[in-house]
Amino acid sequence: MTARNLEAASAWLGEQRGAMQTALADLVDIDSNSYDKPGTDRVADAMRGWLQADDIEAEHLADPADGDVLIARLPGLSGSEAPVVLMGHRDTVFPTGTVPQRPWRVEGDRGYGPGVADMKSGLVLQCFVLMALRRMAPLPFPVLGLFTADEEIGSHRGRVAIEAYARGARAAFNAEPGRVTGNLVTSRKGGANFLVQVSGRAAHAGMNHADGASAIETLARKITSLHALTDYDAGITANVGLISGGMSSNTVAPSAEAKLDVRFRTLEQRETLFARIREIVAEPGVPGSAATVTQTSEFLPLEPKWSEELLARYQASAAQIGFTVEGEFTGGCSDAGFTASLGIPTLCGVGPVGGKAHTDNEYCCLETLVPRAQALLRTIVGLPD
Repeated sequence: MTARNLEAASAWLGEQRGAMQTALADLVDIDSNSYDKPGTDRVADAMRGWLQADDIEAEHLADPADGDVLIARLPGLSGSEAPVVLMGHRDTVFPTGTVPQRPWRVEGDRGYGPGVADMKSGLVLQCFVLMALRRMAPLPFPVLGLFTADEEIGSHRGRVAIEAYARGARAAFNAEPGRVTGNLVTSRKGGANFLVQVSGRAAHAGMNHADGASAIETLARKITSLHALTDYDAGITANVGLISGGMSSNTVAPSAEAKLDVRFRTLEQRETLFARIREIVAEPGVPGSAATVTQTSEFLPLEPKWSEELLARYQASAAQIGFTVEGEFTGGCSDAGFTASLGIPTLCGVGPVGGKAHTDNEYCCLETLVPRAQALLRTIVGLPD
């Protein structure tokens, strides 16, 4: 690989601001809520069209119910099976019908619209990086684009694809938006959701209260214990955000349930925390009541040890382009935790800079489209064989 190849590909990216912005407008103006399979698949269709027009192999992994997974491939020179993975999710949190109400618009150097930062601008960046790599001689290793459709609702299908296709990869770059500081994300919490269900025994609250077993009382006791798992210094939080139960105010509650959200920094914390949740739920409550717990979703953490080397490489690449960048911790979860937890060096937040995600004021800093793509290109090319 010659420096001349790299400089030519980087220069090509330098001329793509207009094309990248047009592509971003196209994606933003497609409603693609996580539960909208036709919408998320339309985003995949657009991306596949760009890639195939540039002679890059791209295919849908069809799913009959949920959004397809889009796979793009650039072969490596040596036939190595350990790829570099470029990741992104095509779904947004916004309900279908949002685009007609507030479509893509540009104000100054910011682009606005549903999902513009989280993470349609990242999808555009990844596609153009693949196009730039295609303009170079093949790298010693393959490059795989892996674009899923359900990250905003827990990546139930996406995790399966990530663990199947990324396992054994030499590096993974997740194009979640760059932070408002311009920084990358080098550490993320893991998180999980649990459903706690309690059964009790109904009774008239006035005439035979003693015959009842209140599921609500048992649940209340357990919520107190679950919330006590929070340890701010360790970065662990436990929060019951939804509760329901009972039949009427004059009936001892025969049932109740709660939804629990927990966050943690490391896999070791995860094991201890999950064990304590099971213990708390199993502890006796009001006599005559019983409780169960079911895990309903999970993201794994991105621990700093898996991002340190890639951060240094990206910083060197960014310096060549003319900007500086640091790593940053965020309490939010992402698919980057799945690759990191497989032991894959992983860097997150490599997408264009953006802010106010999941709100009507979500924006992307359009001037960061090209330099962030160039920095990622250089980082990939500079990876060891």
